[in-house]
Amino acid sequence: MKSNRLATAALACLAAWPAFAADWPMWGGRPDRNMVSDEKGIPRTWDLKTKTNIKWVAELGSQSYGNPVIADGKVFVGTNNELLRNPKLGNDRGVVMCFRESDGKFLWQMTHEKLAAGRVNDWPEQGVCSSPAVVGKIAYYVSNRAEVIAVDTEGFLDGENDGPFVEEEETSQTDGDVLWKLDMYEELAVFPHNMAATSPLVAGDILFVNTSNGVDESHINIPFPDAPSFLAIDRHTGEILWEDGSPGENILHGQWASPAYGEILGKEQVIFAGGDGWLRSFEPKTGELIWEFDCNPKESEWKQGRGDRNNIIATPVIYDDKVFVAVGQDPEHGEGIGHLWAIDGTGTGDITKTGVVWHHDFRRTISTVAIDDGILYVPNFSGFFHALDVETGKLLWEHDMFAAVWGSPFVVDGKVMLGDEDGDLTVLKAGRVMEVLSEINFGNTIYSTPVVANDTLYIMTRSHLYAISGK
Repeated sequence: MKSNRLATAALACLAAWPAFAADWPMWGGRPDRNMVSDEKGIPRTWDLKTKTNIKWVAELGSQSYGNPVIADGKVFVGTNNELLRNPKLGNDRGVVMCFRESDGKFLWQMTHEKLAAGRVNDWPEQGVCSSPAVVGKIAYYVSNRAEVIAVDTEGFLDGENDGPFVEEEETSQTDGDVLWKLDMYEELAVFPHNMAATSPLVAGDILFVNTSNGVDESHINIPFPDAPSFLAIDRHTGEILWEDGSPGENILHGQWASPAYGEILGKEQVIFAGGDGWLRSFEPKTGELIWEFDCNPKESEWKQGRGDRNNIIATPVIYDDKVFVAVGQDPEHGEGIGHLWAIDGTGTGDITKTGVVWHHDFRRTISTVAIDDGILYVPNFSGFFHALDVETGKLLWEHDMFAAVWGSPFVVDGKVMLGDEDGDLTVLKAGRVMEVLSEINFGNTIYSTPVVANDTLYIMTRSHLYAISGK
């Protein structure tokens, strides 16, 4: 299913992601989603008790995922309502919190009630599970209610209710100010399975999101197979520019991956991971399909978590005219067989057979790869952290984290960092020889990915956000 709701001639030309000094304005930092930073002087050790290298600490809810986003002098995170910053909003909600970058002061929050259908659409206590994307004074995110929302980064601190949306129920200085909202659940018949979780992508004037459409509580029936899976939205107005529902009746479970954008041989592409286990590349302005790739062997079978056919929960990464992605399943399904792919992104049509650069047998993962200096870093859910030669896929080293890994690796200042379910943040030397530099426990699970912005390292556990700086 595809429709062009605005004339393509009216679309603004896609531009490269604007420079934000050393901000980290979206999941993955930039549209190609490669989690690598050029910053220097980032500490490899710190002490939570003595506060050595600890710039500030902010308290969140009890469940926090994705990565912090740092832009416009602020830090944005998704979490739940366990902290009750506003006591009158005392029920389970999804929350986006905004803090001052310089000292961690809480500024404002957006809260969203849970969907009435309950855990089939909106799992209790999970909150907002994805990261916002910030451009200028606007932050975009997907709420737990499957709404695509644009908010003013100043919230109501500026004393203004910016529009066109002016129907906010909470308008105190610590509340968020909605600019526009697209309700995918009500307006597009999207049926998120367990949660809506995709981090928006901005390229020029277009916002891209995966809708999270999935199966019902039977785990077999797809209530709305014709609902869109991939959307392109005018980021200024919230109007849908094009939509695509290619996975259709073939959705296995849910669709929670985030899209990636880049140029391959000078041609713009936006790449979505579908709930059928296929990657698809589209022309960003029109939604025309460029290529598609099945990330599971043809003989694989989906058996409700027990089989060897997998979803794609990780975000695809675009690098050197190739696309890199690994497959996996809902963490509740446990460990199992998976695959890591390097795909030639220059082809057209079905490139499942012709587009393989290399393939690495892998365990299931929900983590996004990071690529730097000829090395690809990726963990699997089983807790084994791998470094591979990006050109050949040859394994260089493997490190046992001794705990499940939900987050993704981050490369900065000659180091590669990764958190785990036991709350350990492991810092390794980036390179072809494995060397552990430090391992520090944060006292709570790290589901998120470390990021660096403006000389500061941010580590988010389920309940706290730590700003770490050697300066």
